[in-house]
Amino acid sequence: MADQKRFETDAIRTQIPTTAEREHSTPLYMTSSYLFESTEQARALFASEMDGNVYSRYTNPNTSEFVDKMCKLEGAEAGVATSSGMAAVFSSLAALLNQGDHILASRSLFGSTHQVLSQILSKWGITFTYADLDDTGSWESLVQKNTRLLFLETPSNPGLDLIDLEWAGRFANAHDLILVVDNCFATPYLQRPIEFGADVVLHSATKFIDGQGRAIGGVIVGQESLIKQISFFTRHSGPALSPFNAWLLSKSLETLPVRMDRHCDNAEAVARALAENGRVRRVKYPFHEDHPQESLARKQMVRGGGIVGFEPEGGFEAARTFIDRIQMLSRSANLGDTRTIVTHPASTTHSKLSDEERQAVGITSGLIRIAVGLEHVEDILADIEQALA
Repeated sequence: MADQKRFETDAIRTQIPTTAEREHSTPLYMTSSYLFESTEQARALFASEMDGNVYSRYTNPNTSEFVDKMCKLEGAEAGVATSSGMAAVFSSLAALLNQGDHILASRSLFGSTHQVLSQILSKWGITFTYADLDDTGSWESLVQKNTRLLFLETPSNPGLDLIDLEWAGRFANAHDLILVVDNCFATPYLQRPIEFGADVVLHSATKFIDGQGRAIGGVIVGQESLIKQISFFTRHSGPALSPFNAWLLSKSLETLPVRMDRHCDNAEAVARALAENGRVRRVKYPFHEDHPQESLARKQMVRGGGIVGFEPEGGFEAARTFIDRIQMLSRSANLGDTRTIVTHPASTTHSKLSDEERQAVGITSGLIRIAVGLEHVEDILADIEQALA
């Protein structure tokens, strides 16, 4: 059989070697440290002259399996796991940048990523500039002599705006920039940024990768030379993924294709129903005909994903009424769960942004984000309809 297997097979069959117990499913390695056969072996392991586990803050069999699987699914050379998605964002930027460097970033970013750029990295003399997704012609003028890295999120959270990854890859290459892409919303099943020129891809594995609202985790994959720098940073700064969460996330990847297909099926139905509802002002979904970037979405994504944004007629008061009237769906700030979740970004996930910053990325006071789950679609639609009625 050829080494190159299909996505679904790699997601299931990428496993660490079986132990003497001949287990079919990977066991959980709940250990903080490991034994050495000799002082020479210990020296060689600490000197990175040989492969092997030293301490679970560095590596663990469960973490290694999860990372190896994510590398295969994203088409990456190497990777490192982190304790959360934001640990993946921060570790990537902190490891690859130096004092005085500049970041060029797409304006539509997750709220906490904005805080890292504006409130944390700025303490160390690392600056940033936001670029508008719908005006890529202006990006050339925003590149500075000290610009080192291009950070993108596509589709964006929660506006579901897209950026042309093929164009971004050429742009980053022309300006000698490290291209980092947050691929959390799409997952590698729907989009593989490395194929378009990304150098580093990161995820909040808490979301669709876990898929069941159980575990917090993050992962960074990409070029081996860059991952080596990030691994050094995480090894010594300590945002390690626990063995238990790594085990959960690796097992969750086995069902990622099945789950994402159902998320997409349900999300498409929700987007259609909302678009046909007279109480809804606007709907945004990457594969919906009303999305201004639908053709781009179909070019670089396999399907449209599991997130739908919409705004009811009546703005904030209508949005608040809708969310308060929900009966079955969950009111939560998470996404990517088996359970459908409704969120009001302006007052929760993006509340730390100013009104001007939210308006600049299309987060109106009436915007509602629906992370469509795996329930029967008719039950999802029934709850949405009664809440809008």
